[in-house]
Amino acid sequence: MSRSAGVTRRTLYYHFDGNEGKDALLAAVFEARHELMLTRIDAWIRKASGDPAAMVGILFEEFAAWAGKPGWQGSGFTRSVMELADMPGHPVRAVARRHKAAIETRLEEQFKGSGVDNPKRIARQIMLLIEGCHSLILIHGDIDYTKAAAAAARLLIEQSRHAPAGQDDSQNRSECVPVRTRYKSSPSTL
Repeated sequence: MSRSAGVTRRTLYYHFDGNEGKDALLAAVFEARHELMLTRIDAWIRKASGDPAAMVGILFEEFAAWAGKPGWQGSGFTRSVMELADMPGHPVRAVARRHKAAIETRLEEQFKGSGVDNPKRIARQIMLLIEGCHSLILIHGDIDYTKAAAAAARLLIEQSRHAPAGQDDSQNRSECVPVRTRYKSSPSTL
């Protein structure tokens, strides 16, 4: 990168906070990618005209198109945080946290006023589906995971629309039950 810019690495890092140059440079790159990705997601959301089911359909269709490109390596935010797992204070991790939170907030904002009960919970569940897609497509190289995730997201939205008005969120969650008490097999056979 520094060669194509016509500067040495030392000069490049100098402009990004001295000794912390490489980390600051990486954070600046991720900050720019964050803004670009949010702009792209906002465009996808606008295509849905306020329909949450259409929105998640478009989101996962676009995800499939992105993941189907030759050389796709998944989300740089997710991959970088995994690589920096032992460095919780790294500036790239801070940008990645903001990025993922911003997407979740965008989803929540779109679900508000659209008949979706508990938009915050549904946005979080869809974020889990998105991140699951990243991981499983990287592991298996199969973009059909986007279809499964889109179907699950539509089901979540449909179920949330049929929830009785004023229903408490705790009534809509399954309780966490240890596996061995829920199934009649020993933990060693799982």
